[in-house]
Amino acid sequence: MDKEQLADRLADIAPLSATTIRNTKSCRGCTRHNNKLHVYDWLHDFPELQKATKMVEVQFKNTRKGYYINSNDLQLEQGDVVAVEALPGHDIGTVTLTGKLVELQMKKNNFRDDVNGGLKRIYRIARPADLEKYEQAKAREQSTMIRSREIAEELGLKMKIGDVEYQGDGNKAIFYYIADERVDFRQLIKVLAAEFRVKIEMKQIGARQEAGRIGGIGPCGREMCCSRWMSSFVSVSTSAARCQDISINPQKLAGQCGKLKCCMNYEVDAYVEAQRALPSREIVLETKDASYYHFKTDVFAGKITYSSDKYNAANLVTIDKDRVFEIIKMNKKGEKPLKLTVETEEKSGNNGAYPGDILGDQSITRFDGQGENQGRRRRKPRKKRPDNFSENRKPRNRKSPGEDKE
Repeated sequence: MDKEQLADRLADIAPLSATTIRNTKSCRGCTRHNNKLHVYDWLHDFPELQKATKMVEVQFKNTRKGYYINSNDLQLEQGDVVAVEALPGHDIGTVTLTGKLVELQMKKNNFRDDVNGGLKRIYRIARPADLEKYEQAKAREQSTMIRSREIAEELGLKMKIGDVEYQGDGNKAIFYYIADERVDFRQLIKVLAAEFRVKIEMKQIGARQEAGRIGGIGPCGREMCCSRWMSSFVSVSTSAARCQDISINPQKLAGQCGKLKCCMNYEVDAYVEAQRALPSREIVLETKDASYYHFKTDVFAGKITYSSDKYNAANLVTIDKDRVFEIIKMNKKGEKPLKLTVETEEKSGNNGAYPGDILGDQSITRFDGQGENQGRRRRKPRKKRPDNFSENRKPRNRKSPGEDKE
């Protein structure tokens, strides 16, 4: 029996005083907000649901999570640092979720308990000796990553090692790498195992997953979605930008990972649904004045702008989608209206193309030119004092402090 197995067996009979102090949480029902893939337990006020299952969600470095069974019936809460079963040895992680919501998370992430030898269990709440060994292993990650990159470059492998994660007991290291093509790293594993004297595991990740592991602030000013809550990544194409009338600018559409932003897919379904109620952009509206071509569309407001020139913005007219359908129906009958707009729209057009436009009411130029017709008030000139004013002025009788006392 080795030392690790002996320590795990002694963990069941360890006194409570041997356990570590639990981490303080920011609020009840949620973990500290420095954790990635943060999950709020909205069932924390129901004790019966917290005891509905023995499965516990444990998070490790960055976005790696696992699901373990609490076979020892430990009193676990969110934020507890625990020692869990691993192959080989044990790993150190933080409890992020307990109770009924764990089963929903397992179903969402398609967790299978028959992989890697069945369910793994939680040994104990981490003791000071476990945390000390964990910190020692964690301190080796940066130097290991730099050295592994040098080894991969010496072997001529076209891959980038983005991160290294040591297991809590220091017996295993996971190397996360990015590669555009298939890489044969069998020789690399042999060299790394001989260099660091640990078990080596290689995991290939994409550019979006690497950005989620590193984290950061997006152009919107909030934490990046890939590091905050996204666990599955869907491919994003430029058709999503065209559907939302976003200019195809690679510098603005690309995220920190160098790929198209994931948030471009959030509102695509709403735009597609709204565009079904709009006329085709290829239809030309015929009037007695001229022919009008589609220029731009405000999808959700239902406003369409037409131009008399097919390629340039000339004589722009903005009308409602109902008016567009009405003109299309007239053109099919061989009729042409005098203008695109009607009299009611021309009267309301003085107030702007969009009635009730808040931005138009709060324009920063609304005060320009209001005081042009009003003459500026001139100050009255001061009266000139005569030259002999200082001579005729009577001197003030100033008494010294000593004269008042006398």
